[in-house]
Amino acid sequence: MGANSSSISELPENEYLKKLSGAEPISENDPFWNQLLSFSFTTPTNSADLKLLEEATISVCKSLVEKNPRTGNLGSLIKVFLSRTKELKISAECQNHLFIWQAHNALFIICCLLKVFISQMSEEELQLHFTYEEKGPGSYGTECEDLIEELLCCLIQLIVEIPLLDITYSISLEAVTTLIVFLSCQLFHKEILRESIIHKYLMHGRCLPYTSRLVKTLLYNFIRQERSPPPGSHVFQQQTDGGGLLYGIASGVATGLWTVFTLGGVGSKPTPQLEQCSPLANQSLLLLLVLANLTDAPDTPNPYRQAIMSFKNTQDSSAFSSSNPHAFQINFNSLYTTLCEQQKSDQATLLLYMLLHQNGNVRTYVLARTDIENLVLPILEILYHVEERNSHHVYMALIILLILTEDDGFNRSIHEVVLKNITWYAERVLTEISLGSLLILVVIRTIQYNMTRTRDKYLHTNCLAALANMSAQFRSLHQYAAQRIISLFSLLSKKHNKVLEQATQSLRGSLGSNDSPLPDYAQDLNVIEEVIRMMLEIINSCLANSLHHNPNLVYALLYKRDLFEQFRTHPSFQDIMQNIDLVISFFSSRLEQAGAELSVERVLEIIKQGAVALPKDRLRKFPELKFKYVEEEQPEEFFIPYIWSLVYNSAVALYWNPHDIQLFTMDSG
Repeated sequence: MGANSSSISELPENEYLKKLSGAEPISENDPFWNQLLSFSFTTPTNSADLKLLEEATISVCKSLVEKNPRTGNLGSLIKVFLSRTKELKISAECQNHLFIWQAHNALFIICCLLKVFISQMSEEELQLHFTYEEKGPGSYGTECEDLIEELLCCLIQLIVEIPLLDITYSISLEAVTTLIVFLSCQLFHKEILRESIIHKYLMHGRCLPYTSRLVKTLLYNFIRQERSPPPGSHVFQQQTDGGGLLYGIASGVATGLWTVFTLGGVGSKPTPQLEQCSPLANQSLLLLLVLANLTDAPDTPNPYRQAIMSFKNTQDSSAFSSSNPHAFQINFNSLYTTLCEQQKSDQATLLLYMLLHQNGNVRTYVLARTDIENLVLPILEILYHVEERNSHHVYMALIILLILTEDDGFNRSIHEVVLKNITWYAERVLTEISLGSLLILVVIRTIQYNMTRTRDKYLHTNCLAALANMSAQFRSLHQYAAQRIISLFSLLSKKHNKVLEQATQSLRGSLGSNDSPLPDYAQDLNVIEEVIRMMLEIINSCLANSLHHNPNLVYALLYKRDLFEQFRTHPSFQDIMQNIDLVISFFSSRLEQAGAELSVERVLEIIKQGAVALPKDRLRKFPELKFKYVEEEQPEEFFIPYIWSLVYNSAVALYWNPHDIQLFTMDSG
């Protein structure tokens, strides 16, 4: 796809655009609209083409902003679009391209104009632009219909009612994008919008009854992942009978508006990148995330979030709760399959997080799947490639693991799933390993990466919480996973000694000088000791609950037994060290009795025999380690900027001028 900039440069002088943005009011019944809307082009799907388009038409848009209060031409254009949409459903069923073609073109122009209006004025000013209309002599101010609400409602009806076909794909995509643009006022505010005219329209009045159908349709758009039809499939083609009067008008403006630039051309080939993605699925998911994260109104909870929280499986025959009018049913198997396939994108991971965290029906279904590895492996791959992902994507992946590990059934089942040849794990060749052991390896690697790079306490806490939740159900740990657990403890031990030495030296230095403030080594020491205790609790939980299932962990403990010596008498760790010390002493004694120079196989055999002989009542019982994910009190402070950063960077979103954006402060990678 491309655009000839010399051709695009002619747009500001185009007679139809000049008339639209001029000082003369244009009636909604004027034949001009047939001429304006009879153009053919491939919708731009990247920021470069959209930037060229915006730069070429900015003077036209500014002129319309200035003249519209007197002409009301924006309102006339919207009324023309609304009239065209009345025939859309029948047109789609009859394969009548003409109404779909012109309605799409009208909506594309409206969307481009809206973006400029929203970026340059407040919602109150925007609302006024929708109410301007020409007053004839002797007419009095009558209350005109609310065009904003009517347009919003029309867009929602278009999305939920028009069947998705090759000829309707582009207008469905344009409708979703236009709704995103309507909501994009947020991009131009530094604070989270808690009172918005557009939000009010979407959560009350005529739009409210469509809540569940809209959420369901957007989810199915995501599930279906329909690719863009070949360019030109949505364009009106001349019929054998000549196509009637309207086609004659359309063909008569070949030298008119948009023929001076056909982005990509009607018959051009799509790029390989476009062939592999679904713009409609992507935009539908972004719109769904935006809607679900609108702040609650003072008197009404967000109905889109309610719908997300309560929808059920199509196989669930139980009655809907009367307290939630927005509940619906959807095919969970299809949803699960698509979620597994799409986790490389931030927005798909964010949707998975929302569903697991907020929808108990989805969470129960996912945890009952016998192919849970299809979901967990993509999440682990996100964490494994932590240096290539933005921090928010990593957080979402990690929180998903934490939510999953809250379930004991999940923690048991992942050790029963055996994987072969994990090609993306580069540190070591893993020809055969359980999903549970791989999860442990990846989480430990994330902790070590965080220790050396970002040093984020929140990341540490959640990684360790996931390991702690799993620890009582560790089963048949891979020898490499067992080694990495002890290696992480070794790393923490060295860090502890280093901080302790620095604190001691700093204290000695301060005795001779009171001029410079001391570094806060006490706080650093406190943090590292909290992490060390957590690791000791994880090891202890495994030994107390599943010692006989994990000979490789006992082997690794014995091999590095000297590491634990310094913590045996430490007041912060004495209690938790009792079981570990007992296990080390017990198995060390049995190995000594077996003689010197034992092979690895013989050592493991002795450990397995000893695990059966060790009386369980000798191991002290500690409270079960269980951590639950708790969302922050004001999650929108994180999620709304994050979601809008994804919208901003979407390959099929409209081009946004970075100089105008105020909310866009998130690192989107």
